[in-house]
Amino acid sequence: MSSFQRRGAFQIAEAANGLIDPVLQKKAGINTALISVWDEIAGADFADCSRPEKITWPRRNNDRQGEAGGMEPGVLTIACEGARALFLAHAQGELIQRINGFFGFPAIRQIKIVQKPVSRPGNGRRRLRPLTASEKSHLAELTAEVENAPLKAALDRLGRAFYGSRKR
Repeated sequence: MSSFQRRGAFQIAEAANGLIDPVLQKKAGINTALISVWDEIAGADFADCSRPEKITWPRRNNDRQGEAGGMEPGVLTIACEGARALFLAHAQGELIQRINGFFGFPAIRQIKIVQKPVSRPGNGRRRLRPLTASEKSHLAELTAEVENAPLKAALDRLGRAFYGSRKR
C-alpha cells in the first residue's frame, strides 16, 4: 500500500479553515467556526451590523483552576455599527449564553463592543431586479436632455439602482 491514501472528497472550506484557524487562534483567539455561524448566534437583529473580532483570554494563574478544566472565560470583542451598539449592549446577556452554547462550555464571561463599520462578505452590492419596459422608457425620458455623457451615464446608473431596488 502506498503512503498516499485517498480519503475521499472534502470541501475546500475545510482545508482553508485548517490553514486559517491556527493563525486566527494565535492572533485573535478566535476560529472560523464562530465567524461562520455568527449570523445564527447574533440573530436577525444584529447579524447585519456586527462581527466577532477577537477573544482575550485571562492570563493563566498556576495557583487557580478555572471553571472549564483549567481555563477561565474570556472577553469577546465585537465590532458593531453605529447606534445599534447600544441595543447590542442591552442584549449581551442573551448573546453570551448563545456563544457559550455554541462552544459547549462557559468560554465567554463578558462582551466588549467596539463601534466601527462592519464589512460583510461579498462586494456589498445588492442584486437589483430587471427594469420593466415602462421603467426603462421613463428613465430614458428623464435623461434624454442631458448632454454630458459621463453625467448621463451616472444618472442612468442611479435611476437603475432606484427602480431596481423597489418592489414591483
